[in-house]
Amino acid sequence: MKEISSINKRAFAFILDDILVSAIYLIIIWDFIPAKASFMQVSSAINSFVLYLVMIKIFYHTFFVYKYRATIGKMAFKIEVLSDDFKTPPNFLQSFNRAIFRVISEIVFYIGFIIAFFDKNRQTLHDKTAKTVVVNA
Repeated sequence: MKEISSINKRAFAFILDDILVSAIYLIIIWDFIPAKASFMQVSSAINSFVLYLVMIKIFYHTFFVYKYRATIGKMAFKIEVLSDDFKTPPNFLQSFNRAIFRVISEIVFYIGFIIAFFDKNRQTLHDKTAKTVVVNA
């Protein structure tokens, strides 16, 4: 059986993934931000496309977890997602479910992530709903 990944590795992978997704998001919306915009105009432009950010996050996490068992951040920290049997890679529905509940956890004050601190397998809400675990690769 593979070893459960540490909270620290998962946190650093999370940060790297969020930086990558944010960069993709900014590249997509860059042309919609006026050249000499005030802070409020930039903020308004970014917020008006927030649905794109949600869609990018869901696509990014679903694709990488389904195809590679890990996002780029997880690959960098040598961790991967498996079904909760600790043997099989997650299927498409598990990957998609995990991505959706990950976004929901972020929106609701990261409460779904805090669950991992109190769970023996360090499962977050999105791991529990998708029946997955994050282990060292």
